[in-house]
Amino acid sequence: MRSILILLLIVFVLSSTCARNMTLNQHWKIWKNQFNKSYSNVEERLCRVIWENNLKIVEEHHRQANLGAYTYWLGMNQFGDLTNEEFVKLLNDFHNWRDKDVVVPVKDQGQCGSLWAFAAVGSIESAYAIKTGKLVSLSEQQLIDYSTLLGNMGCYGGSTTVAFQYIQEAGGIQASDTYPYKAIEDKCTFTTSKVIVELCGFVNISFGSEAALQQAVALLGPVAASVDAGHQLFQFYRSGVYNEPYCSQTKLDFSMLIVGYGNESGKDYWLLKNSWGVGWGAQGYIKMTRNKNNQCGIATLASYPILC
Repeated sequence: MRSILILLLIVFVLSSTCARNMTLNQHWKIWKNQFNKSYSNVEERLCRVIWENNLKIVEEHHRQANLGAYTYWLGMNQFGDLTNEEFVKLLNDFHNWRDKDVVVPVKDQGQCGSLWAFAAVGSIESAYAIKTGKLVSLSEQQLIDYSTLLGNMGCYGGSTTVAFQYIQEAGGIQASDTYPYKAIEDKCTFTTSKVIVELCGFVNISFGSEAALQQAVALLGPVAASVDAGHQLFQFYRSGVYNEPYCSQTKLDFSMLIVGYGNESGKDYWLLKNSWGVGWGAQGYIKMTRNKNNQCGIATLASYPILC
């Protein structure tokens, strides 16, 4: 009788192990497809081990969270094949999304104060390129013509988050070639059948947190941000790391697109894309001081879109 029980136990353990391995294999395939992962044979074996270890961490945390040990839950994502050391290194390294061909060339807003629209649209363009591999110029003019309905003021200023809200409620945004830029507020000509990108929402970066902002830029993509640019030296910026100690963290009058960050000669910086054409700054870009107590409010009002 004892021998039969031991045999049944062995069969049960083997069956459970086989079933779990089959489930893991299925989850591994689904995860790879979801995040477009492909490996060489040797690389896949190593990444699979890391992935399984991370999955165990997520599952154990989920179990404890359900018991009340935590107030938050985890889930597997695109970083499931990275060790924690690799993940931290990914955050700390130099990042420039232009190198990934997901940033549309610098545009020129002309004599229209539509910088808010260019920053919002720029973040959507990059998010769409990261998701689909297609780099498409989208329509700032659509935002200028329509988003006054939600409180923006066309060529006289506006908010990037209001722009995101409008696009979400309108059902999407057209390409710039079907809704071209005019640098004036004009009549509305939005056509739903010509929508290229739809938004399901947007996320505001934790107020004033450059660490959270860095994480978003590194892991998700370019971020729309508002800054204090009302200083004469900003007007004539050409190169180097812009450092304005008298910048305000709250009196924000300008919007740009953060496309990366790095370090130059020992100075941490954010890399931002402006909408004043390539004749301004470093071919349309500026490096602004990073990790100096949220200088110029770089992390005060920063946000990124969530594509559908």
